[in-house]
Amino acid sequence: MATRDIDTTAFDEDVQTTATDCPDCGGSVRQTSHETICEDCGRILENNHLDRSPDWGRNDDGETQKRTGAPLTPTRHDRGLSTEIGYKQDGNGNTLSSTKRRRLNRLRREQSRAQWQSKADRNLAYGLSEVRRIVASLGLADSIRDQACALFRRAQSEHLCRGRSLESVAAASVYAIARCNGLGRSRAEVASSARCEQSRLTTAYDAMNVELELPTQPTSAADRIPRLATDLEVPDHVRRRALEFAQRARETGITIGCRPSGVAAGCLYLAAEQAGFCLSQHRIADIAGTSPNTLRSRRDELLEIDA
Repeated sequence: MATRDIDTTAFDEDVQTTATDCPDCGGSVRQTSHETICEDCGRILENNHLDRSPDWGRNDDGETQKRTGAPLTPTRHDRGLSTEIGYKQDGNGNTLSSTKRRRLNRLRREQSRAQWQSKADRNLAYGLSEVRRIVASLGLADSIRDQACALFRRAQSEHLCRGRSLESVAAASVYAIARCNGLGRSRAEVASSARCEQSRLTTAYDAMNVELELPTQPTSAADRIPRLATDLEVPDHVRRRALEFAQRARETGITIGCRPSGVAAGCLYLAAEQAGFCLSQHRIADIAGTSPNTLRSRRDELLEIDA
C-alpha cells in the first residue's frame, strides 16, 4: 500500500490516525513517523518513512546539541543566511591572538564590501532596518514587524520604491500592516517615528494600497479609543462606556464623513463627563489630534442620540 493511499486525519508526526483498512484483516491502520502498521494483526504495510526530526549531535563536553541554525526571517535582506565573523573569541570561547584578530578584521571588511550583490540589495537592507526601527519605536509586536518587512519586500519587487524615498515606503509599510490588523495607529503617530513627512507617507501608502490591493479596513472610532484611553490614563469603566458610545454612533450613522479621531475624542469625553472623571477638552483634543470645537460637536451629537 502506497503512502498516498492513506488518508491522514491528524497533524501529529509521531502518531496519525487513518481512514483506510488493512488489506488482510480489515483492521484499522496506524501511521507513525517510521512505519505504517495494522493495529489488529500487526502487519507492517510500509516502513522507512522520512525522518523529520532535528539533527542532533554531541560537542566535546558530551552535551547534546541541535545542529540547526536560526530560522529564516523576512526582517533581513538575506533572510538571516549571512555569516557573522566574531571579534575576540573563537567558537569555543578561546581568546584569539593578535595575528588572528587582524586577519578577522580584514575578512570582516571584505565581507561587508561583498555583502550586497546589487544596489537593490543595499536599498532592501536599509529599508528593512528602517521598518524594524519604526516598529520598535512604536512598541509593536514581532509579528507586525515581520509582516511589515514582507510588505516592504513586495513593494520593492513591484517597483513601488522608484521615485519615492525608502523612508516613506518603510513608514507606509508599517502603517498599512497596522491598518490591516486593526491596531488603530494614526498616520501622524507613525510619521512621528519615521524619518519622513506625513504627506510622503500618505503618498506611498496610497500607491501601495492601490497597486498591491491591501486588505485594509476603514478606521473606526472604536479602534482609536483604547490607545487614546491609555494615553489619558482613564479608568476601565470610562473606556468601556466610550466604546458603547462609539458603537451607538456607528449604528446611527453619525460617524459618516467624520474623522475617527474626533468621534473617539467626543465619545471618551462624554463618558468621562458622565462618570465624573475630570478631563479637559484641550488635553483630549491635543492627544487625539483634533480640535476642541470638533470634540464638542461630536459630544453634542452623542447627547442627542442618548437623549
